[in-house]
Amino acid sequence: MSRNLRLDYLDLYLIHWPIAIKPGKYLDFKTEYLLLMDFKSVWESMEECQKLGLTKSIGVSNFSCKKLEILLGTAKIPPAVNQVEMNPVWQQKKLTEFCKEKGILITAYSPLGGNRDGFWLTNRVIDCEVLKEIANARGKTIAQICLRWLYEQGVSFVVKSFDKERMKQNMDIFEWNLSPDELEKIDQIPQQRGNPATSFISNEGPYKSVQELWDGEI
Repeated sequence: MSRNLRLDYLDLYLIHWPIAIKPGKYLDFKTEYLLLMDFKSVWESMEECQKLGLTKSIGVSNFSCKKLEILLGTAKIPPAVNQVEMNPVWQQKKLTEFCKEKGILITAYSPLGGNRDGFWLTNRVIDCEVLKEIANARGKTIAQICLRWLYEQGVSFVVKSFDKERMKQNMDIFEWNLSPDELEKIDQIPQQRGNPATSFISNEGPYKSVQELWDGEI
């Protein structure tokens, strides 16, 4: 793994989705190639990578509370991170509380609500009137309000921008706080997952519905 990347080790190695694909079929993705993941054996291999020094930390991505419980039931090394979609329009309150109790850090992807790699895209965060109102009142951008909110939730987050000015704005979130009233307004925003991952749903596969994939966290 690290040899192929021409690195001595990785800082963090993640299971991207709680689902398996038939060997050799990853680059030719079809629903008929989907398999139920053997959490126990896969995680044992992840633990071995850490023990061998190939990675400093191991974690997961897109795991629900239930799937984390299954993994933790046999894990000798708990996941350091669970990387999931999280933003003011999909706040992941149940999962956040669960991960805090288990000592698992949440890393939020799509903190502004969209994935521009062609898989899915939503403007529900940027177009949210509550966030617009708070941003205008504070003289901040909506992105800054979203990132500050995530920071105050005690999670890490992944932000992607190629614009230098936006990069500077994204860093300008540390010398101020959201007020209790602003936090309350954000707390009341109607919730909706942006990426339901419907491409993993198949009558022939391990997950027959979106609810089953996310264990009702939808």
